[in-house]
Order: sequence, then C-alpha cells, then structure tokens
Amino acid sequence: MINILLNGCNGKMGQTITQLLKENPNMKIAAGIDTNPEKFNNEYKVYKEIMDVEETADLVLDFSHPNSIDKIIEYCISKGIALVVATTGLSQSQYELLAKTSNKIPVFQSANMSYGVAVTVELCKNAAKTLGKDFDIEIIEKHHNEKKDAPSGTALMIAKEINSTLNNNLEFIYDRHQKGARKPIEMGIYSLRGGTIPGEHIITFAGKDEIIEIKHTALSRKIFAEGAIKAVEFTVGKKPGYYNMKDLLKEIVKNE
Repeated sequence: MINILLNGCNGKMGQTITQLLKENPNMKIAAGIDTNPEKFNNEYKVYKEIMDVEETADLVLDFSHPNSIDKIIEYCISKGIALVVATTGLSQSQYELLAKTSNKIPVFQSANMSYGVAVTVELCKNAAKTLGKDFDIEIIEKHHNEKKDAPSGTALMIAKEINSTLNNNLEFIYDRHQKGARKPIEMGIYSLRGGTIPGEHIITFAGKDEIIEIKHTALSRKIFAEGAIKAVEFTVGKKPGYYNMKDLLKEIVKNE
C-alpha cells in the first residue's frame, strides 16, 4: 500500500484525485494539506501546514501553488520520501531547486500528467526537426476562466522542448501585439481563458502554401489525475533522480 500526502487536496485536481483513489486498492491518501483545510469533508485529515502532518507517508503529491514548493521540498528531504510535482507556474529557480533536490530523493516533475500530452510533445519535437528551418511555429493554449497562470505550463513545456530541438534559437513572443512582420526566429505563444475548458493546445507549423497542426484536447481533469497516480506508482521506490513523463512512458512501453 502506497501512502500519499496530497498537497492542494481541496483544489479541483486534488478532489479529482481524492475520488479516483477511493477505488484504488494499492494506494491511499494518508493526509492532505490545503490553505483551506475545512472546505470539504474529506475521509482523511487535512492540515494547513505540511510540517504539522503527523501521518506517515511514502510520497508527497503536489497539485497546489508554486509558493509551497520550498516547504514541500524541506519536508520530503527531512522524511526521506519521494516527491511528485504537478503544480504549474514554477520559476526557473524552483526548477533548479527541484533538480538539486533530486540528488537526495526521487523527484518526478511535469507541467502536464497526461499521456496524450507526452506523446504530443514527442510529435512536435519530431516535426520541428524536419520542418523547423522552413516553417513558422506558433502555439495557442485554451483553459478555464479560473486558471491563474498564463501561458500554461504545458504550452511552455512544449515550446521549450521544440526550442531545444532547434538548438534554442527561437525567441518566445507572448500574445503578439507588435507592429511589423513576424521574425523567423520567433515562436508565438497565445493564451485564451474562458468557461470550463479543461485544456487545449494547438501547435501550428506554417510553411509556404501548407499548414500542419498538432492538437491535444483534454475533455476532463481525470486524464491528469490518472497520469499523476501513475507517476506516484512509478516514483515510489526509485533511486534519487529527476524523472518526468518521458521516463514513465518508457517504463510502460518496456513492461508491455
């Protein structure tokens, strides 16, 4: 049995994971952490501060806010347990801190826990390798009206993966409003917020007289919760290291 501390348990993703794990015989939520601990009547105890948690756990699963990363890392290192981070909007210094932490404990981090998004990233990288010199690349992402960060962590992840494939030669332009023609070295990233859209990402490769689009649409938050649960299973018991969805997919393919 895998015992999880769920940080951000009373958020939308936290509650989706809570419901899914009720049907999972191999893992359970030992306790939750949330800035609003009494928002829901959970079947587990919810703390406002992670350092106050009394229950024993194998791993912390974080679906919260970047502001909590430092305390979570401190807690996981002190307890010698693994960390899965699904929170978006992290700063460069926080990514660097997670990488440093992975020398001591296993750390799994992804801006998007969907298998489909992981495959989308690989498709985009392959397209960029072939088309990057002759095609303009732009990204449009759409999310619900309560999402706090823009552009989405997934859009930035896709953009960075494409850029790394092209030797980091592209300059990111956010919500283009400049005057003048588009420069060849630019990659536009645009954000749309409205309604209850779980998430949509469209990556456009525009060439001379032809357009290729790679699109991923999330129809439910369950795909992210299910991916996070798989990430928990993958990470528990691993050696210290910095893992992501690519590592998880490799293991799944290897075991099939």
